Amino acid sequence: MATTADIKKGLCIKFKDDLWTITDFQHHKPGKGGAFMRTRLKSVTSGKTLDHTFSSGENIDIQSISRRKFQFTYKDETGYNFMDNETFEQITLQEDEIEGVAFMKDGQEVEVMIHDETEKSLFAELPAFVNLMITYTEPGLRGDTATNTLKQATLETGATVNVPLFVENETMIKIDTRTGDYVERVK
Repeated sequence: MATTADIKKGLCIKFKDDLWTITDFQHHKPGKGGAFMRTRLKSVTSGKTLDHTFSSGENIDIQSISRRKFQFTYKDETGYNFMDNETFEQITLQEDEIEGVAFMKDGQEVEVMIHDETEKSLFAELPAFVNLMITYTEPGLRGDTATNTLKQATLETGATVNVPLFVENETMIKIDTRTGDYVERVK
């Protein structure tokens, strides 16, 4: 059995009948009393965060999770369907199990987290940055560049993002899928 000495960022543990990943931790040794470990946990299943303090030396239940590359194939009434790039196995995930779903297009490669014990798919992550085409945006007004002004643009996936005034229709741009922000134009 593992203890709090094994805690590190990205570690997945079973806690309160759920799977949690450790997003941040800090070891404290006060002058009086025993040491303890403050952690910030993120639920793998629901996405909610929790701050929890473990006593030093407390047992934790480490879970094994693997990342596998899947390709988005299509969406239907059951959810979003993905195919494993190596085994050609098909899985279906719901919209709330996919991070950055608004920026996912057909054929997009994603990483799916799979619990090794149960072989259950937990959630999917898009790459940190994706390149998408702007299908519609209003033209920028000449001389309106004194400040860092932004305008709305609709992407090929149907998502809308704020872009600078100089970006036009049919322009390929890079998007940060974690925040949904415009990064740069792609040449």
